[in-house]
Amino acid sequence: MPTPSSGPAKTLADPDTPFAVVDVDKTRRNIARLAARADRLGVALRPHVKTAKSLDVAALLHHGAPGPITVSTLAEAEAFADGGYTDITYAVGIDPHKLPRVIALLRRGVTLRILLDSTEQAAFVAGTARGAGLPIPTQIEIDCDGHRGGLRLDAPALPEIGRILHDAGCLDGVLTHAGESYFACTAEEQRLAAKNERDTAVAAAERLRAAGLPVATVSVGSTPTAHAAEDLTGVTELRAGNYVFFDLVMAGLGVCRIEDLALSVVVTVIGHRPEYGWIVTDGGWMAMSRDRGTAGQAQDQGYGLVTDLDGTLVPGLVMTAASQEHGTLTVRDGARLPDLPVGTRLRILPNHACATAAQHHGYHVIDGTRTAEAAPRIQAFWKRVTGW
Repeated sequence: MPTPSSGPAKTLADPDTPFAVVDVDKTRRNIARLAARADRLGVALRPHVKTAKSLDVAALLHHGAPGPITVSTLAEAEAFADGGYTDITYAVGIDPHKLPRVIALLRRGVTLRILLDSTEQAAFVAGTARGAGLPIPTQIEIDCDGHRGGLRLDAPALPEIGRILHDAGCLDGVLTHAGESYFACTAEEQRLAAKNERDTAVAAAERLRAAGLPVATVSVGSTPTAHAAEDLTGVTELRAGNYVFFDLVMAGLGVCRIEDLALSVVVTVIGHRPEYGWIVTDGGWMAMSRDRGTAGQAQDQGYGLVTDLDGTLVPGLVMTAASQEHGTLTVRDGARLPDLPVGTRLRILPNHACATAAQHHGYHVIDGTRTAEAAPRIQAFWKRVTGW
């Protein structure tokens, strides 16, 4: 772990609220769990850094050394390149305006793979590569479940795109993401989503190979399918990102336990509305995001579950409403509204770790295994990468 911040040690009772907290012990355990699974499945793991967007968190992924990563913005790619990372996949469809930044990273010695799903994109990538005298490693996005972008497996354009890229020395492989697995509510549904993700990616690679085109990379992954996959034959790499922190959506799907959630937000009680059964805090949607990802699950967790400062769940207490800077806590399941005076600090476990993390400039780092203090001790502050 990076060296703790200098100066007097502080605890979660000290900084002004709201602020984001990462439990490094839980983060390490989450990382180790998927790394072990990838080893068992015999595939390389290319973690997605879009959730934490932190060089300090990424240092935990590959035992302190830069390794292969996936990014969601070129700002991430540039920041991680500055941090010594040279094997990066930018897993969002490319547009012409961003190619100069891609070329600049390639000229720095970074292997930066880009993504596309149309002949139009392939043509401008090939033209840019020829003009720069530099191949641009490119993957073709495959749609395995109708979640967002990508080519369907049987799309007539697939070999044509592959040929355009290959002739310019740019074809790297195929990539797919089973985004609909975030709505797979049972272990069997997640297993089938993982199988479909693999089968679709492998079949797309075989279509290209049958057309005489080389396919080096067959990339699959999402946090649910990465933890459900049983056979990744034909796949070269596995991607996932949310798993480093996990969240209530993943817990609701059974991918993790609530005890595994490594990210939380510390808030302070600033008022009470006993006539409504409300406890009011200073953490609204600007601290938690507007994400309501558990609303469609069997258990709606509102804007987040509430714990005390040590991370112990407060029975029945849920953040059920939010305005910009105010959070409303109420009880459910017959629980009694707890007596929490003004000034009481609490932690909120988020629905969607990526969205909540994005509301903050960085993380106050604690180690949840150290419980001797009255309030968890802050060991470091880890900055986040922002922007696009």
